[in-house]
Amino acid sequence: MREASVRRPIKGVDACEGCEAGCTYVFRGLPAEAWRELRPAMRTMDLAAGETVFHEGMPAFGLYIVCEGKVKVAKHTRATHSQILKLLGPGEILGEKTLFDRETYTCYAKTLEPSRLVFIPKEDFLALVRKYPDVALRLVEKLSREGKVFGEKLVEITSRSAKERVARVLVELYHAFGSETRRGLDIGVELPRAELAEMAGLTTETAIRVLSDLKDREIIALDGPRILILKMDNMKHLAHPFRTFLRENLA
Repeated sequence: MREASVRRPIKGVDACEGCEAGCTYVFRGLPAEAWRELRPAMRTMDLAAGETVFHEGMPAFGLYIVCEGKVKVAKHTRATHSQILKLLGPGEILGEKTLFDRETYTCYAKTLEPSRLVFIPKEDFLALVRKYPDVALRLVEKLSREGKVFGEKLVEITSRSAKERVARVLVELYHAFGSETRRGLDIGVELPRAELAEMAGLTTETAIRVLSDLKDREIIALDGPRILILKMDNMKHLAHPFRTFLRENLA
């Protein structure tokens, strides 16, 4: 497994030039002066699929923003097993929880597809927070929402069936990343069965069995690594209305 290296933007190229994600919600409303101060500190990272952004137990050096692609944040549970905590897309941040306590990362981050991220060193981000307190308030708001989501996720894992968990993950993935196609509702992520199982808190064998059952009932279609939802009403009926997947940037 390769670990990603942080590198500076190409000279003369603005790391934010042509960005369509609107950057992170946490930075919303920053004045032009703040961006002039922040951009020289930003480092771009171009990563292939399957590259590690940071390891569990690694010292936290700063904040990452996803500009392109998708990144999973997960935690090792035992041996070769992991639990995916969330998936992040363009405009979302990671590594923020360890910015203030001087601790190491308690989880790891890995790309699911070719991705571009921006890294902001801790010292530069904290200087921004001190000068523009609205950034800190939005970060607290984000962490508060996320805490509620993970509390609901804990209840889900201990009390909900495998079929409910898989259905909920697929519905939330569609709402976060998906698109409507001629064949059905594409969830927008080529998610290996093992990683789908990690998101639902199941074994790979159980996740495959649930997918097979949903396919036999023509609720979903399987197209290689892609999953299409054919009957969204049925899927929503299966999924208990917990919010178990978090998108940071609010619509």
